Amino acid sequence: MSASFSLEGRVAVVTGATGLLGIQHCKTLADAGATVYAVDMQEEPLHTFVRELGDQHVPYVLDVTSAEGVLGLRDQLKSNHGGVDILVNNAAINDMVERPNSTVHDSMFENYGLDMFRRVMDVNVSSMFYTTQVLGELMALAGKGSIINIGSTYGVAAPNQDLYRDVNGVQRFYKGVAYPVSKSAVIMMTRFISTYWGPRGVRANCISPGGVQNGQEEWFVQQYSARTPLGRMALPDDFAGALLFLASDASRYVTGQNLQVDGGWTTW
Repeated sequence: MSASFSLEGRVAVVTGATGLLGIQHCKTLADAGATVYAVDMQEEPLHTFVRELGDQHVPYVLDVTSAEGVLGLRDQLKSNHGGVDILVNNAAINDMVERPNSTVHDSMFENYGLDMFRRVMDVNVSSMFYTTQVLGELMALAGKGSIINIGSTYGVAAPNQDLYRDVNGVQRFYKGVAYPVSKSAVIMMTRFISTYWGPRGVRANCISPGGVQNGQEEWFVQQYSARTPLGRMALPDDFAGALLFLASDASRYVTGQNLQVDGGWTTW
Protein backbone atom coordinates (compact mmCIF):
# COMPACT_ATOMS: atom_id res chain seq x y z
CA MET A 1 0.00 0.00 0.00
CA SER A 2 2.85 2.41 0.77
CA ALA A 3 3.92 2.27 -2.88
CA SER A 4 0.58 3.83 -3.82
CA PHE A 5 1.55 6.97 -1.92
CA SER A 6 5.01 7.30 -3.49
CA LEU A 7 5.66 10.25 -5.78
CA GLU A 8 9.09 9.12 -6.92
CA GLY A 9 9.88 10.27 -10.43
CA ARG A 10 7.02 12.76 -10.58
CA VAL A 11 7.12 16.51 -11.12
CA ALA A 12 4.89 18.76 -9.05
CA VAL A 13 4.08 22.48 -9.27
CA VAL A 14 2.91 24.35 -6.18
CA THR A 15 1.81 27.97 -6.56
CA GLY A 16 1.92 30.34 -3.60
CA ALA A 17 4.83 28.26 -2.36
CA THR A 18 6.11 30.59 0.36
CA GLY A 19 2.73 31.03 2.04
CA LEU A 20 1.75 29.40 5.32
CA LEU A 21 0.22 26.35 3.61
CA GLY A 22 2.32 26.49 0.45
CA ILE A 23 5.46 25.68 2.41
CA GLN A 24 3.81 22.61 3.91
CA HIS A 25 2.44 21.47 0.55
CA CYS A 26 5.93 21.64 -0.98
CA LYS A 27 7.44 19.69 1.92
CA THR A 28 4.76 17.00 1.72
CA LEU A 29 5.31 16.41 -1.98
CA ALA A 30 9.10 16.55 -1.67
CA ASP A 31 9.10 14.08 1.22
CA ALA A 32 7.10 11.66 -0.93
CA GLY A 33 9.74 11.81 -3.66
CA ALA A 34 8.43 14.40 -6.12
CA THR A 35 10.57 17.06 -7.77
CA VAL A 36 8.85 20.27 -6.72
CA TYR A 37 8.65 23.47 -8.71
CA ALA A 38 7.94 25.98 -5.96
CA VAL A 39 6.22 28.97 -7.58
CA ASP A 40 5.92 32.35 -5.89
CA MET A 41 6.44 36.02 -6.67
CA GLN A 42 8.54 36.69 -3.54
CA GLU A 43 12.00 35.99 -4.90
CA GLU A 44 14.21 36.10 -1.81
CA PRO A 45 11.98 34.03 0.53
CA LEU A 46 11.39 31.57 -2.31
CA HIS A 47 15.07 30.92 -2.99
CA THR A 48 15.79 30.62 0.74
CA PHE A 49 13.00 28.09 1.19
CA VAL A 50 13.94 25.95 -1.81
CA ARG A 51 17.57 25.77 -0.66
CA GLU A 52 16.27 24.25 2.55
CA LEU A 53 13.93 21.95 0.61
CA GLY A 54 16.76 20.32 -1.35
CA ASP A 55 18.89 20.54 -4.47
CA GLN A 56 16.53 18.65 -6.77
CA HIS A 57 13.74 21.19 -6.30
CA VAL A 58 13.27 24.33 -8.38
CA PRO A 59 12.38 27.87 -7.29
CA TYR A 60 10.34 29.59 -9.97
CA VAL A 61 9.62 33.30 -9.53
CA LEU A 62 6.24 34.05 -11.05
CA ASP A 63 3.22 36.27 -10.57
CA VAL A 64 0.45 33.79 -11.37
CA THR A 65 -1.72 36.57 -12.81
CA SER A 66 0.84 36.93 -15.63
CA ALA A 67 -0.25 34.88 -18.64
CA GLU A 68 3.17 35.27 -20.22
CA GLY A 69 4.83 34.01 -17.03
CA VAL A 70 2.63 30.93 -16.88
CA LEU A 71 3.51 30.09 -20.48
CA GLY A 72 7.18 30.39 -19.57
CA LEU A 73 6.69 27.91 -16.75
CA ARG A 74 4.95 25.50 -19.12
CA ASP A 75 7.79 25.71 -21.60
CA GLN A 76 10.40 25.00 -18.92
CA LEU A 77 8.48 22.01 -17.59
CA LYS A 78 8.02 20.65 -21.11
CA SER A 79 11.68 21.16 -21.99
CA ASN A 80 13.15 19.79 -18.76
CA HIS A 81 10.70 17.02 -17.88
CA GLY A 82 8.38 16.48 -20.82
CA GLY A 83 5.45 17.77 -18.78
CA VAL A 84 4.08 17.85 -15.24
CA ASP A 85 2.35 15.24 -13.06
CA ILE A 86 0.90 17.25 -10.17
CA LEU A 87 -0.43 20.81 -9.98
CA VAL A 88 -1.38 22.36 -6.65
CA ASN A 89 -3.22 25.64 -7.19
CA ASN A 90 -2.53 27.19 -3.82
CA ALA A 91 -1.84 30.85 -4.66
CA ALA A 92 -4.55 33.13 -3.27
CA ILE A 93 -5.09 36.36 -1.41
CA ASN A 94 -7.39 36.98 1.50
CA ASP A 95 -8.59 40.56 1.68
CA MET A 96 -8.28 40.49 5.47
CA VAL A 97 -4.58 39.86 5.06
CA GLU A 98 -4.21 42.04 1.98
CA ARG A 99 -5.67 45.05 3.82
CA PRO A 100 -4.46 44.66 7.44
CA ASN A 101 -5.12 48.31 8.27
CA SER A 102 -8.64 48.46 6.91
CA THR A 103 -11.38 49.59 9.26
CA VAL A 104 -14.62 47.89 10.21
CA HIS A 105 -16.35 50.40 7.98
CA ASP A 106 -14.18 49.38 5.00
CA SER A 107 -14.93 45.69 5.52
CA MET A 108 -18.72 46.09 5.46
CA PHE A 109 -20.40 44.71 2.35
CA GLU A 110 -21.96 48.10 1.65
CA ASN A 111 -18.51 49.69 1.50
CA TYR A 112 -16.48 46.89 -0.07
CA GLY A 113 -14.45 48.28 -2.96
CA LEU A 114 -14.97 47.02 -6.50
CA ASP A 115 -11.22 47.23 -7.15
CA MET A 116 -10.51 44.89 -4.24
CA PHE A 117 -13.23 42.48 -5.35
CA ARG A 118 -11.69 42.33 -8.81
CA ARG A 119 -8.19 41.87 -7.37
CA VAL A 120 -9.26 38.88 -5.26
CA MET A 121 -11.09 37.27 -8.16
CA ASP A 122 -8.10 37.83 -10.45
CA VAL A 123 -5.66 36.09 -8.12
CA ASN A 124 -7.94 33.43 -6.63
CA VAL A 125 -9.94 32.45 -9.71
CA SER A 126 -8.62 33.85 -12.99
CA SER A 127 -5.01 32.87 -12.33
CA MET A 128 -6.08 29.37 -11.27
CA PHE A 129 -8.13 29.05 -14.45
CA TYR A 130 -5.21 29.99 -16.69
CA THR A 131 -2.55 28.00 -14.82
CA THR A 132 -4.79 24.95 -14.98
CA GLN A 133 -5.64 25.50 -18.63
CA VAL A 134 -1.97 25.76 -19.63
CA LEU A 135 -0.37 23.12 -17.38
CA GLY A 136 -3.39 20.83 -17.37
CA GLU A 137 -3.19 20.57 -21.14
CA LEU A 138 0.26 19.00 -20.74
CA MET A 139 -1.33 16.41 -18.46
CA ALA A 140 -4.16 15.76 -20.90
CA LEU A 141 -1.67 15.23 -23.73
CA ALA A 142 0.25 12.77 -21.54
CA GLY A 143 -2.94 10.99 -20.47
CA LYS A 144 -2.34 11.40 -16.74
CA GLY A 145 -2.06 13.91 -13.93
CA SER A 146 -3.53 15.20 -10.70
CA ILE A 147 -4.77 18.76 -10.22
CA ILE A 148 -5.41 19.82 -6.63
CA ASN A 149 -7.10 23.14 -5.99
CA ILE A 150 -7.07 24.74 -2.55
CA GLY A 151 -10.51 25.95 -1.57
CA SER A 152 -11.90 26.93 1.82
CA THR A 153 -14.73 26.19 4.19
CA TYR A 154 -15.99 29.60 3.06
CA GLY A 155 -16.46 28.10 -0.38
CA VAL A 156 -19.38 26.04 0.95
CA ALA A 157 -20.54 28.00 4.02
CA ALA A 158 -21.14 31.71 4.39
CA PRO A 159 -19.04 33.55 6.99
CA ASN A 160 -20.48 33.82 10.48
CA GLN A 161 -19.78 37.48 11.16
CA ASP A 162 -20.29 36.93 14.91
CA LEU A 163 -16.98 35.09 14.87
CA TYR A 164 -15.21 38.41 14.35
CA ARG A 165 -16.81 40.05 17.38
CA ASP A 166 -14.53 40.12 20.42
CA VAL A 167 -15.40 39.18 24.02
CA ASN A 168 -16.64 42.71 24.64
CA GLY A 169 -19.10 42.48 21.79
CA VAL A 170 -17.10 44.80 19.54
CA GLN A 171 -17.20 43.91 15.85
CA ARG A 172 -13.51 44.03 14.89
CA PHE A 173 -14.19 43.56 11.17
CA TYR A 174 -16.48 41.78 8.75
CA LYS A 175 -15.32 38.93 6.57
CA GLY A 176 -15.43 40.36 3.08
CA VAL A 177 -17.52 39.06 0.21
CA ALA A 178 -14.76 38.44 -2.34
CA TYR A 179 -12.92 35.59 -0.63
CA PRO A 180 -15.97 33.31 -0.11
CA VAL A 181 -17.21 34.00 -3.63
CA SER A 182 -13.79 33.20 -5.09
CA LYS A 183 -13.47 29.95 -3.16
CA SER A 184 -16.91 28.75 -4.21
CA ALA A 185 -15.76 29.32 -7.79
CA VAL A 186 -12.64 27.22 -7.10
CA ILE A 187 -14.81 24.28 -6.08
CA MET A 188 -17.02 24.49 -9.16
CA MET A 189 -14.04 24.88 -11.48
CA THR A 190 -12.62 21.71 -9.93
CA ARG A 191 -15.77 19.83 -10.84
CA PHE A 192 -15.73 21.22 -14.36
CA ILE A 193 -12.12 20.16 -14.94
CA SER A 194 -12.77 16.69 -13.52
CA THR A 195 -15.49 15.97 -16.07
CA TYR A 196 -13.81 17.73 -18.98
CA TRP A 197 -10.40 16.04 -18.71
CA GLY A 198 -11.43 12.89 -16.86
CA PRO A 199 -11.68 10.87 -20.09
CA ARG A 200 -8.05 11.83 -20.79
CA GLY A 201 -6.75 10.51 -17.48
CA VAL A 202 -6.53 13.81 -15.59
CA ARG A 203 -8.01 13.95 -12.10
CA ALA A 204 -9.07 17.21 -10.41
CA ASN A 205 -9.95 17.54 -6.74
CA CYS A 206 -10.20 20.27 -4.15
CA ILE A 207 -9.04 20.51 -0.55
CA SER A 208 -11.02 22.98 1.56
CA PRO A 209 -9.09 23.81 4.73
CA GLY A 210 -10.60 25.07 7.92
CA GLY A 211 -9.18 28.08 9.73
CA VAL A 212 -5.45 27.77 10.39
CA GLN A 213 -3.91 29.02 13.62
CA ASN A 214 -1.43 31.73 12.71
CA GLY A 215 -0.98 34.30 15.44
CA GLN A 216 -4.62 35.33 15.76
CA GLU A 217 -5.77 36.97 18.97
CA GLU A 218 -6.74 34.51 21.69
CA TRP A 219 -10.40 35.52 21.75
CA PHE A 220 -10.68 34.60 18.06
CA VAL A 221 -8.89 31.27 18.49
CA GLN A 222 -11.21 30.34 21.37
CA GLN A 223 -14.36 31.32 19.50
CA TYR A 224 -13.33 29.47 16.35
CA SER A 225 -12.34 26.38 18.33
CA ALA A 226 -15.64 26.36 20.18
CA ARG A 227 -17.45 26.16 16.83
CA THR A 228 -15.34 23.21 15.64
CA PRO A 229 -16.21 19.61 16.60
CA LEU A 230 -12.53 18.72 17.13
CA GLY A 231 -12.18 21.74 19.40
CA ARG A 232 -9.24 23.53 17.78
CA MET A 233 -8.05 25.45 14.75
CA ALA A 234 -5.98 23.68 12.12
CA LEU A 235 -2.20 23.50 12.16
CA PRO A 236 -0.38 24.09 8.85
CA ASP A 237 0.61 20.42 8.53
CA ASP A 238 -2.91 19.08 9.14
CA PHE A 239 -3.48 18.99 5.37
CA ALA A 240 -0.45 16.87 4.46
CA GLY A 241 -2.30 13.55 4.44
CA ALA A 242 -5.11 14.84 2.25
CA LEU A 243 -2.67 16.41 -0.19
CA LEU A 244 -0.53 13.29 -0.51
CA PHE A 245 -3.62 11.12 -0.95
CA LEU A 246 -4.96 13.25 -3.81
CA ALA A 247 -1.55 13.69 -5.47
CA SER A 248 -0.73 9.99 -5.46
CA ASP A 249 -2.08 6.78 -6.98
CA ALA A 250 -3.78 6.06 -3.66
CA SER A 251 -6.63 8.22 -5.00
CA ARG A 252 -6.49 7.00 -8.60
CA TYR A 253 -10.29 6.56 -8.72
CA VAL A 254 -11.09 9.86 -6.98
CA THR A 255 -11.95 12.95 -8.99
CA GLY A 256 -14.33 15.90 -8.83
CA GLN A 257 -14.35 15.89 -5.03
CA ASN A 258 -14.12 18.67 -2.47
CA LEU A 259 -12.38 17.26 0.60
CA GLN A 260 -13.24 19.28 3.70
CA VAL A 261 -10.27 19.21 6.09
CA ASP A 262 -11.79 21.47 8.69
CA GLY A 263 -12.08 19.61 11.99
CA GLY A 264 -15.77 19.20 11.33
CA TRP A 265 -16.45 22.93 11.00
CA THR A 266 -18.90 22.54 8.10
CA THR A 267 -20.72 19.65 9.80
CA TRP A 268 -22.72 22.05 11.98
